[in-house]
Amino acid sequence: MFDPTAFDNMKIVVEGAIYDRDLDGELLVTSRNDVLNLATLSRTFDMSFSLRHQNSKRICAKITIEAGLQNLAAELLKTEDSLKLAGCVVTIEFHLKHRYKEAIFLEIQEALEGIWGADRKIEQMVHMNPFKREERIDNIVSVQFNRLILEEQVDDLIEMIDYLILSLKELEQYINNKK
Repeated sequence: MFDPTAFDNMKIVVEGAIYDRDLDGELLVTSRNDVLNLATLSRTFDMSFSLRHQNSKRICAKITIEAGLQNLAAELLKTEDSLKLAGCVVTIEFHLKHRYKEAIFLEIQEALEGIWGADRKIEQMVHMNPFKREERIDNIVSVQFNRLILEEQVDDLIEMIDYLILSLKELEQYINNKK
């Protein structure tokens, strides 16, 4: 009988929790990817979504769960040293469109640090064409946890969805006020 890995269990829990919010009308799932890389024996799962009521599509969130060969081997071999590697890397991203102003970047950083905590690594990366003057730029904000998420912490992943929704609401309110 197949014993699912920590990656499989965490993926199913996150996917179900997000689809439940989609069915409830709170979120709109816009993308889902489940990738098995046979060259590196790694797996990546991600889901992107936005708030259901948001018409502008200027803000969306993405949660990514990744496990590499080292994580799988640690789980299957079950040695004392390897058990601390039997988990997944979880990353959160927010994709925003807004004006290119330093004050906006600072306020986004402050808002997300207030929700996710100052001990999280929060980075903003701007995508734009330097030869084309556009009114709005694409800002990808990532939230990294700087540690593996273990299967015993699966309840934290469900709670994380509440933080994602709170972040989307706060960012939406801010971006809409800064048109």
